[in-house]
Amino acid sequence: MYRVSSSDNTDLDVGDVATIRRRIRVDRDHPHYKWIALTNTTLGILLVTINSSIVIISLPAIFRGIHLDPLSPGNVSYLLWMLMGFLLTSAVLVVMFGRLGDMFGRVKVYNQGFTVFTVSAIALSFDPFDGGGGALWLIGWRVVQGVGGAMLMANSSAILTDAFPTNQRGMALGINQVAAVGGSFLGLIIGGVLADWDWRAVFWVSVPVGLLGTVWGYKSLHELGERNPGKLDFAGTALFAVGLTALLAAITYGIQPYGDSSTGWMNPWVLAGVIGGVAMLVVFCIVETKVAEPMFHLGLFRIRAFGLSNFAGLMASVGRGGLQFMLIIWLQGIWLPLHGFSYESTPLWAGIYLLPLTVGFLAAGPLSGWLSDRFGARPFATGGLILVGVTFLLLLLIPVDFNYGLFALIVFLNGVGSGLFSSPNTAAIMSSVPADQRGVASGMRGTLFNGGTALSIGIFFSLMIVGLSNTLPGAMSSGLQSQGVSAGVAHSVAGLPPVGSLFAAFLGFNPMQELLAPSGELTRAGVNHDVLTGQSFFPHLISGPFHSGLIVVFVAAAVMMFLGAAASWLAGGRYVHDEQVELAEASREGLLSDSGIEEEVGKEAVRVRV
Repeated sequence: MYRVSSSDNTDLDVGDVATIRRRIRVDRDHPHYKWIALTNTTLGILLVTINSSIVIISLPAIFRGIHLDPLSPGNVSYLLWMLMGFLLTSAVLVVMFGRLGDMFGRVKVYNQGFTVFTVSAIALSFDPFDGGGGALWLIGWRVVQGVGGAMLMANSSAILTDAFPTNQRGMALGINQVAAVGGSFLGLIIGGVLADWDWRAVFWVSVPVGLLGTVWGYKSLHELGERNPGKLDFAGTALFAVGLTALLAAITYGIQPYGDSSTGWMNPWVLAGVIGGVAMLVVFCIVETKVAEPMFHLGLFRIRAFGLSNFAGLMASVGRGGLQFMLIIWLQGIWLPLHGFSYESTPLWAGIYLLPLTVGFLAAGPLSGWLSDRFGARPFATGGLILVGVTFLLLLLIPVDFNYGLFALIVFLNGVGSGLFSSPNTAAIMSSVPADQRGVASGMRGTLFNGGTALSIGIFFSLMIVGLSNTLPGAMSSGLQSQGVSAGVAHSVAGLPPVGSLFAAFLGFNPMQELLAPSGELTRAGVNHDVLTGQSFFPHLISGPFHSGLIVVFVAAAVMMFLGAAASWLAGGRYVHDEQVELAEASREGLLSDSGIEEEVGKEAVRVRV
């Protein structure tokens, strides 16, 4: 803390004012600068990831606020892009902004990202339109917000890696990564609370935090890293952006039914998007090996820690996204209505009942980062994903109408496992690359992080729809007929694609009124109207088929976690890229070769030279 003393009768001169203005900043060589960098970048990454999930649980309130029925067939695209716009933009652009950070300064790009993010938050807070126009306004500004989020995510880890010494990076990056993953959990809680008050508040909350972070970043952050001046790889950037956008959008649209199929995987446009997107990404990889200054440094994947840890991170991201969606459907569509909560209140209470998941993650994350600095990443990253995989299997053993204490314990352990994994995984990735490649490495990691979440939407919804398709039609037909609905109408309603019922459960809607009203059955004598549109009929109807879908989903998620755990084990312990130390040690021991070496230094410590 600084203090300027002067007598009561003496005015401060110009020199004193200059001193005060200088001291409200934190100089780059200040002993506490690294903590300022950690605090600001953690605030930035927390803001981004909260906004990546805050809309998920707020969608019912948002659609009611703009007077749009999300279950209407023509409005499903609005629903998908409200979920996907932010994630897709962040995943596509984060590598490019990492490269720009390496070229022009990580702090510069990071601060500009805070500005873009804050401006878009203000625009989202004041949607001037209604209906489809209101949805397009929100989707458009969410895409712009994703641009700002990509700028923040691409450079936050690199700024921290520059600011902290090797022996504290695991702790610093761990805290930052705890904020990244914890934010996605906190967004569910914050979204539920704020949406219950006013749907616009979901976006208002980012405005003051964004303004604070922007001003603070411009005043306090400094460029410490090595720049890698050069040209932006326009060809590679364009191929990557178009290819990844086509692939992720096609996977997402694979959720929607096509023709007589319950999913859209036979839709020619979906197939064209998947095949074309993959083809463009293959061409992108070929181009990146030919250009002098590639955007995506594929050679980094030859570093064992970088390649395997990124694979593990992708598996964890896909599984975590799937878990969020499935738990929201489970709580909002089934468990909470069965326990007396109105459908309108389920988003708020779903966030509250998921608190153990967030608490487990926040408890384990920082501790894991500190321990991985001392003992290496391997035991914590590996053990964390094994624990997460086990909890996915445990969730299959409890009934759909579960005892909450047991459910809370399982999701708490899931959060602990995610916390144990996230910090050492990030530290292993960022510490294993050369100093002038940290922006690109951070961007590549961010692409897999955001891309995994976007992939989880298409993958897990499709798996759930496949599971529902085998059991839901029969259960719905017999259930409707048992309440007096005619066989013809019951069969017709049961034959509708299960995605409608799935979205209804996801959004906390009771679809029976909407599905049966056009037929006039609800007004016909002998039909139990109150039962069909009551709190428990739809949850009881869907609970059996939903559990069949959960088996498919959570087994797939558990397999992903175990694959990620194996990759984390093979990645090794504590990875530190330090070319000068490597050269000295290799030269002294006669181990240096032209292609570089990976040599074990001390217990589980590996120094890598590219």
